Amino acid sequence: MFKKIFAAALLASSVGAFNGQAPAAFTQKHNSESALRMSGGSVVPDLKAPAALYEGAVAAGAAKASKSWGDIFKLGIVSGAHIGFGSYLAITVGGACPGIAASNPGLQKIIFGAFGLPFGLIMTLITGGELFTGNTALVTAAWKEGKTDGKSLMKNWIASYTGNFVGSLLLAYLAFTSQTLGNAPASVAIATAKCNLPFEVAFTRGILCNWLVCMAVYMASGCSTMIGKMTAVWFPISAFVALGLDHSVANMFIIPLGIMRGAEVTFAQMMIKNLIPVTLGNIVGGAVTCMMPFGMTFGKWFKKSE
Repeated sequence: MFKKIFAAALLASSVGAFNGQAPAAFTQKHNSESALRMSGGSVVPDLKAPAALYEGAVAAGAAKASKSWGDIFKLGIVSGAHIGFGSYLAITVGGACPGIAASNPGLQKIIFGAFGLPFGLIMTLITGGELFTGNTALVTAAWKEGKTDGKSLMKNWIASYTGNFVGSLLLAYLAFTSQTLGNAPASVAIATAKCNLPFEVAFTRGILCNWLVCMAVYMASGCSTMIGKMTAVWFPISAFVALGLDHSVANMFIIPLGIMRGAEVTFAQMMIKNLIPVTLGNIVGGAVTCMMPFGMTFGKWFKKSE
């Protein structure tokens, strides 16, 4: 009797499968897409095609350039704090692994890169923050395509950079006051090392860093899902940190925190030995090495108007 009931149930399920009964989630998505098409709308792809990705980046840059100084500055403060939180976590986790650093330095570097900065950038991208390093790519693209002017470009860069600095310093002070880092020496060691680089080394690290950061921002702008944006951000950002490259906004948090915790570095040294060369490198990395090839291929960069 049991065998007959089991056989009947199996036959019924097989018939249902051959009749093409789809899972509820698939059916709901299919119905939503059909409704969009019937209403004249369009389905947003999970990932834009390369040409559409560039067009979207230009549109995003134009929108950023059109904001007021005050709005850019306020959102810059938020983004500076977001990147500061990412650096804070990286120092807390990856910077507190002396045993791993001694026995397996490669593993320690990827731990330092994977836990921290990626989540800081995700918070900025999802909430519409203003991050100077990403703006060097997006707003530059809008300017080169004639969607904004040079004055608006400089307004965006200066307001976002200033806001990022304020947010980073605020979070550095809060992190120092919280005393969560204990006696861990990572912040002091990192700040000291970053402020003892030759100009050309800091400049080059800035180029390489923002090439990866802007690729993360660029790819994430073409993703319509949260998991897509997270994936686009995680790999390039964890890579730049693990490689030991320099991000001006992250350094606005890390170096002041190190100074507060006893690093023998002055404000002037921080600016001259690190932030100035790194910032210049970040501009080249975002505007030239990251965005220019796409602008020359999908846009109007250096092309004569007909």
